Amino acid sequence: MLTDINPKLPMRNKTLTRDYYINKLGFEEYGNADYDGYLMIQKDRIQIHFFEHKDLDPKENYGQVYIRTDDIDTLYQSYLKNKVSIHPSGHLQIKPWGQKEFAMLDPDNNLLTFGQNLHT
Repeated sequence: MLTDINPKLPMRNKTLTRDYYINKLGFEEYGNADYDGYLMIQKDRIQIHFFEHKDLDPKENYGQVYIRTDDIDTLYQSYLKNKVSIHPSGHLQIKPWGQKEFAMLDPDNNLLTFGQNLHT
């Protein structure tokens, strides 16, 4: 019965968040209404929502999303080409649990981990 999950992450500045996800990561804004203090973005079948939290201290933000992909190598190379900063300990690597992964932090310190299952 469940069909989708859309994580909601905090953001301090909607303009900055929108710019990062659209111009750096290749997402598109979802919907045709501009909601005050709320942002929805989508890429392929992945949708992420953001709520305004102006007093957020990025050093104390533990927002995390794990996004699965079926072409991690191409995605990783496209982000490197677009000069997206990869997390210092999150460069593309094969993990012991059978996933090929990389990770990055968005402007509000939300951790985005991208992974591809190597056993399918």
